[in-house]
Amino acid sequence: MAEGAPGREGARAAAAVALATCAAYATSFLGGWQYDDFRVIVQEPRVQSLPAWWASMPGIRPLLKLSYALNVQSGLGLAGFHAVNLALHLVAAVLALLLLDRLARRLPVPPPPWAALLGALVFALHPVQTEAVTYLSGRSSSLSGALALASAHAYLLGRDRGDRRLSHFLSPALLAASLCAKEGALVLPAALLLFEAVDRRGFAWRRALAALAVHLGVVAAAAAAYLASPTYRGMLGESLALRGPGWNALTQARAVAWLTGQLVPLGGLAAEPDLRAVTAWAWGPALALLAALLAAGAGLALLRRRPLLALAVLWYLLWLAPQGWWLPRPEPASDRQLYLALLGPAWLAGALLSRLPDPRLLRPALSAALATVLAAATAQRSLVYRDEVTFWSDAVAQAPGSARARGNLGYALALACRPEEARQAFLAAATLDPRDPRPQVNLGLLERGELLPRDAARRCQVPTRPAP
Repeated sequence: MAEGAPGREGARAAAAVALATCAAYATSFLGGWQYDDFRVIVQEPRVQSLPAWWASMPGIRPLLKLSYALNVQSGLGLAGFHAVNLALHLVAAVLALLLLDRLARRLPVPPPPWAALLGALVFALHPVQTEAVTYLSGRSSSLSGALALASAHAYLLGRDRGDRRLSHFLSPALLAASLCAKEGALVLPAALLLFEAVDRRGFAWRRALAALAVHLGVVAAAAAAYLASPTYRGMLGESLALRGPGWNALTQARAVAWLTGQLVPLGGLAAEPDLRAVTAWAWGPALALLAALLAAGAGLALLRRRPLLALAVLWYLLWLAPQGWWLPRPEPASDRQLYLALLGPAWLAGALLSRLPDPRLLRPALSAALATVLAAATAQRSLVYRDEVTFWSDAVAQAPGSARARGNLGYALALACRPEEARQAFLAAATLDPRDPRPQVNLGLLERGELLPRDAARRCQVPTRPAP
């Protein structure tokens, strides 16, 4: 899709991305409620109706919770939740296509026109995105991501057309909406500054910062609102108590290395990695931190000479920054952290593939083959979410050393009326992490018939003690 290309060509590319995404995620509708879904959706009273949501305001992530409340209010059940998650990812995928195509026009040497389509296909169809799409509470990433991409595209469109309504009003408004779904969009102004830095028409700090003044104001206002919230302040205190800055830097460097490894295999992805906080010196995390710093430095140094490569690397690192570099996380890494970050490597892959020899049928065949392979891997990956036993069994298979995965599998097996297998899972979890009391506690509750909720205990014909 080059400058001046007929609208029909762009529409065909967008339709191809949308159709491939729908095909890839058809199996997502077989998925059930998983893990955090119960805490933030099923058992969360504040999202069970629109009046309940309104009564809970002001609160954190209001737009995300509103989307949950609307889903519940619709009465469409599990299928409705999956439909909304897929629709959000469809929007994000098409916006990724439009953004890459427009961004390519800013480069001194634009990549071949097919780079945007191939990059958007990788972004939309890579199986690592299933955690943000098939996993229902992963919606925070896809909702915030779609709005952030819309903001970025509105900004570039407004700058290219000289339309301040788009770049100075619509784009900041979409950024504010993104921040109401997830806090990671705080880095968007820095991403837009990178776009300005590679503009073939030249770069001036004063002009770029003036263009981003409203965005920076939105970020400042959001940061102030976060700090004013007792909930956020409590979360901030808990986060800072997890580990010091040095150990957190090593922990996150290892997490980024693990996440980067998730981009390579199309099968065998691990939803529950056995990544623990780094609390002692080790060469592996130190080298990972050095590699991250070198990659960031190389990206900045190459912004003018190799802008596409630099943008791909810096975009990737930038969108991973709020996922744990700034504030420690209890869980150092999860696939959904890659949701927007993936767009950088995806565009780079698309640019490399689009430079292959160009017989008349090669590029369409290449696009079709790429979409087919990725869609098949994603369809297969979505099946992991069909029930809790399947999900946690897969997590144990991919990370056999994870005590938490074993413990969660034990509870899922107990809910599935498989008490002996649950007992073995709890014993394995206790052996893997003797310091964690939860597996032993759950094992004791299981043996006394007190582990399961009353309705599940009746279904499994487990005797329960009468309420005191």
